[in-house]
Amino acid sequence: MKEIIKELAGWLLYIVLIIALTWIVVTFVGQRTEVSGSSMETTLSDKDQLIVDKMTYRFRDPKRYDIVVFPYQYQDNTYYIKRIIGLPGEKVQILSGMVYIDGMRLDEHYGNEIMENPGIAEEPLTLGEDEYFVLGDNRNNSSDSRASDVGLIHRKDLIGRAWIRVWPLSQIGVIHHE
Repeated sequence: MKEIIKELAGWLLYIVLIIALTWIVVTFVGQRTEVSGSSMETTLSDKDQLIVDKMTYRFRDPKRYDIVVFPYQYQDNTYYIKRIIGLPGEKVQILSGMVYIDGMRLDEHYGNEIMENPGIAEEPLTLGEDEYFVLGDNRNNSSDSRASDVGLIHRKDLIGRAWIRVWPLSQIGVIHHE
């Protein structure tokens, strides 16, 4: 009987350790997420499965062109995935469908087409010390920082950056941000 109890205790300890390690990884290291919609096409597609890196921003600041995940403030358990375009302290404006940072046109290769709606960036926006301006790559089919309900993203709201695509298998691999 002691051997059975000892064996069960060993298995219970093993299960508790696995659950604890899983919680640590999901909470602090990375988590799986699914892309919903076409706002990041052609970089990411609807139903793509990703691993989000939650560690990087503990050691460095987010960079321009990082693809980040953050919560949508008006709906629980809804997260957006967008590309960082404007960094803290910069002045962002969209003129004639193009992004300007501090008065200079941004040389970028992510937008599928000329933006039809500059939204709140029609007038120059100066970002605060912890604010980021994000856009979807599918510029005319994206709810992003141009929309007042999304607006500027604060550093504390960045959950992490898209790291690895795990589905579909034909596109598995590290996601390139630049």
